[in-house]
Amino acid sequence: MSVKLNFANKEAAISAPLPPCRADEYEETGWGVENFGEDFKKLTINRPKTTGHLVKFDVKYCGMCHSDVHIVLNHFTGTMYPIVPGHELVGVVTEVGEKVSRVKTGKLVAVGCGVDSCFECDMCKNGEENYCRKGGQTHTYSAKKTFGHTGGNLETQTFGGYSKTMVVHERFIVLLPDNAQLAKVAPLVCAGITVYDPLRHWGATKGDRKMTIGVAGIGGLGTMGIKIAAGLGHHVVAISSSDRKRELALSKGAHEYVASNDPKAIEGQTGKLDLILNTISAPHDLQVYVGMLATNGTLVELGGVLTPLPLMQFMLAFQRKSISGSIVGGMTSLQECVDFCIKNDIYPDIEIVDASKIHESTISLTLEKQEVLGLFWTLKRALKCRSYL
Repeated sequence: MSVKLNFANKEAAISAPLPPCRADEYEETGWGVENFGEDFKKLTINRPKTTGHLVKFDVKYCGMCHSDVHIVLNHFTGTMYPIVPGHELVGVVTEVGEKVSRVKTGKLVAVGCGVDSCFECDMCKNGEENYCRKGGQTHTYSAKKTFGHTGGNLETQTFGGYSKTMVVHERFIVLLPDNAQLAKVAPLVCAGITVYDPLRHWGATKGDRKMTIGVAGIGGLGTMGIKIAAGLGHHVVAISSSDRKRELALSKGAHEYVASNDPKAIEGQTGKLDLILNTISAPHDLQVYVGMLATNGTLVELGGVLTPLPLMQFMLAFQRKSISGSIVGGMTSLQECVDFCIKNDIYPDIEIVDASKIHESTISLTLEKQEVLGLFWTLKRALKCRSYL
């Protein structure tokens, strides 16, 4: 018996048929969900033609992010159907607009979670488009084209990388060296930057001091946090709910492992961690992790828990501890992250999935198999498989 996808919040979904392809667009094949509650299937979408600052590239691989599942199933509400997900794209440039100066045809490139922003606010001017003051950056898929730099019909939503080709403003292109391992690069532009940017913001990439950094939650995101923090030369303490992932965490570069269900192990880390990257996405007790922070330490929330988490404020006050959050990274940090990881051979653990298996793979992600394995799944050649085209 087939397993159905678990859609939610139907009343908060947005559905509208796509208008006909315009003269400044071309028809492209994508793989997505046409209407709330339906299965993945081949769709025809419209991409903007390559003019001005736009860059077109063949999508060779596209990562399958756990957030793709949540957005497709409308768990966060506001999903725009039809939807073609995918915000971890890598490929080869095939066309550039007449105003493009950053990249040429034939070059390897990547695109992450953002494809547009206002370009004018202080955050955008500082290369932090992800914190654009005018509503945040435009997500790679299922987003309104608010700022007008994406080309094509600005009344339609963005479409992501589960597709043959992608067209994006050159500002949102990540440049890759010729020796980049494309399939493994794909998750760097989402999971990689998600952990790299807070490390950068809180001073861990400067190289001027060695920090003790905790990584809570040892799934795909957590293992990337371990690899990058260790690659930067810091002492890394992996934290998980039980002893089950000890071997996995240590094999990825952690120097110590703490099971949060072991009071003695937690007590042994009291006041020792300068920074904790908290990738846990399920409800949990923040006070366990705050207690492990050193004076002036910061707990950075990355996991996207959808319910409030209680906290005793005095735990922060008496040692000037902080709780903060972070969401991916701007283009300056993203390019820096990818450059660092490729140079130091820091890649995620991936499983390459044939694009014809998107529906089955999405179901597997809803069952949290990705988190258990600590893997990222990368779609091979993004819908060029003859089995369904």
